[in-house]
Amino acid sequence: MIGPSDFEFLRRFLKDKSGLALGDDKRYLLETRLDPVMKKASVTGITQLVATLRERGSSPLAEAVIEAMTTNESLFFRDKRPFDQLAALILPELISRRPPGQPLRIWCAAASTGQEPYSIAMLLRDNERLLGGRRVEIVATDLSGEVIERAQEGVYTQFEVQRGLPVHYLLKCFNQEGQMWRINADIRAMVRFSRLNLLQSFAHLGQFDIVFCRNVLIYFDAATKSDVLGRIANVMTRDGYLILGGAESVLGLSSELVPGSQHGFYIRKN
Repeated sequence: MIGPSDFEFLRRFLKDKSGLALGDDKRYLLETRLDPVMKKASVTGITQLVATLRERGSSPLAEAVIEAMTTNESLFFRDKRPFDQLAALILPELISRRPPGQPLRIWCAAASTGQEPYSIAMLLRDNERLLGGRRVEIVATDLSGEVIERAQEGVYTQFEVQRGLPVHYLLKCFNQEGQMWRINADIRAMVRFSRLNLLQSFAHLGQFDIVFCRNVLIYFDAATKSDVLGRIANVMTRDGYLILGGAESVLGLSSELVPGSQHGFYIRKN
């Protein structure tokens, strides 16, 4: 059982390091997810874990704690509608405003194990005629170094490729290796993965025409959401788009972003 002071320390630690806001009802979740971490590190209990984190601060153990508490649920073409609208509405609109040959830049801010950026890459490959030879750069980031490594490998289980991935993409863009499926090298080459904490500056990434930041803000408190949204707005082009998850919104959190013409799509306030 986690004592009040240990729980409060872990709650502050996770919020400061990852933005994750844990409610009072998450004690059991904390214990369940941290138990494997403690066993691997030969830590005898929560109190010793907290004492070690207090003493060492940034350390492999601290990274393991953050990794364990991060939700990395992802699937190909998740919710489908944002990808349909990307192909039918957003890409044609942005391309019509850009000079011929000017690249488009897309950022997946919570890429997890890579299904979202690879879904975008496959969709773009299917719409090469629309792009007219225009180069598209996809930047994919995540807090977790472990999931970024998995994403870079581009290898998925049978269960993972059956979740949301249309059969024609599986046949065209993957090669089977035993019980696993590896995404083709040309699709992998379209995505540049790197580790990034959204609580820290991301101005060095440059400007983006489209930002996917789906199903991550729901884990932050209001102040953190507002801060992250404000900094996302600063790296969006003046006519760029932000795409959030179905349960997320900028309302009451950002003065720089307003709803676009489609649900879940937001634009800069001009």
